[in-house]
Amino acid sequence: MVDYELLKKIVEAPGVSGYEFLGVRDVVIEAFKPYVDEIKVDKLGNVIAHKKGNGPKVMLAAHMDQIGLMVTHIEKNGFLRVAPVGGIDPRTLIAQRFKVWIDKDKFIYGVGGSVPPHIQKPEDRNKAPTWEQIFIDIGAESKEEAEEMGVKIGTIITWDGRLERLGKHRLVSIAFDDRIAVYTLVKTAQELSETEADIYFVATVQEEVGLRGARVSAFGIDPDYGFAIDVTIAADVPGTPEHKHVTQLGKGTAIKIMDRSVICHPTIVRWMEELAKKYEIPYQWDILLGGGTDAGAIHLNKAGVPTGAISVPSRYIHSNAEVVDERDVDASVKLMVKVLEHIGELEI
Repeated sequence: MVDYELLKKIVEAPGVSGYEFLGVRDVVIEAFKPYVDEIKVDKLGNVIAHKKGNGPKVMLAAHMDQIGLMVTHIEKNGFLRVAPVGGIDPRTLIAQRFKVWIDKDKFIYGVGGSVPPHIQKPEDRNKAPTWEQIFIDIGAESKEEAEEMGVKIGTIITWDGRLERLGKHRLVSIAFDDRIAVYTLVKTAQELSETEADIYFVATVQEEVGLRGARVSAFGIDPDYGFAIDVTIAADVPGTPEHKHVTQLGKGTAIKIMDRSVICHPTIVRWMEELAKKYEIPYQWDILLGGGTDAGAIHLNKAGVPTGAISVPSRYIHSNAEVVDERDVDASVKLMVKVLEHIGELEI
C-alpha cells in the first residue's frame, strides 16, 4: 500500500502552475535522489531525474503543478479579488479555507466568500457564483493592512487541504491532480530493478495551463518513447449513468486510449494491456472526452514520439477534496515498472 508519509509531503507542498518552486519542487528532488544517477532543473522549472542506461531513451512525465488562484486586486476594505490559475469551478471556492503564499514557506490564511444567499435576489439564489462575485477574506480591514500582511498583486493562493484516509482503501487530499502521479513516478523509480532503458523521470511544470513543461522537457530529452501519468475522472457516483463513469475506483490502473490532447499509440496501448494481463495487474480503460495530459505535448515532439499513458482514477478532481483508491495507485506503479523492464521488447 502507499507510503503515506511520502505521499503527504508531495500532495501538501504548494506549487501552483508557474510557482512550483514555492515548495513541491524541492520535495520532488529529495524524493528522487536515492533512485537516480542525476537530477537537474531545466530553465522552465521541470525536475528531470535521470537513471542512465544503454537501451531506448524513455521519458516518463507527471505534472507537479496544481490549480490555484492569483490575486488581481486588493479592495479598499482588504478583500482580495482573484483569478483562476488552471481550470477551477467557482462553486468550489465558497466557504473554503485557503493559504495565501506570501513567500516560500510563509503563508497567511484566507476564506473564500461571495454575497450570502440570504440577501441575494430570489432569481439569483439558484445560480452559481461568477468570478466577479468571488473574493478572499484574509481578515484585513483595509488595503493597507492587507499589503502590510505581505499580499500584493500576483500573490498565489492554494486551498488549505491535507491528506487523510477515507475508509479502508481510499484517500482524500488536495492536489491529487497530479501529485498522486508524481508519487507513482517516484515509487516506480524506487521499485525498478533491472532495465536497459535510459530513463528520464520528469516532474513537469505548468500542465494545468497548457502542457507547457512537458513540451520543453520532451524537446530537450528527445525520447524514443514517452509515457504520461495523470489522474482521470472516476464518475462512479450516484446520479451518473454507468456508461459515463469513465473509470471506477478500486478497479485498477487506467490505460489511456484517448483524451482531448492525444490518441495514444495503438501498439503501445495493446502492449501495455498484454503486460497487465501477463503480470495480473488490474486495469481498466481510459477514454476521456474532456481534458488532456502531458502525453499530448510529448507525442508531438520534433518528428513525433510513440506515446502511451496511464491514469489514476480520481473522484472530485479540481477541488480541495479529491479521492483515489490506493489499490489503483499500486497497480499503476506495478504496470509502469513492467513497462520499463520490458521496453526493449517493444517494436514500433
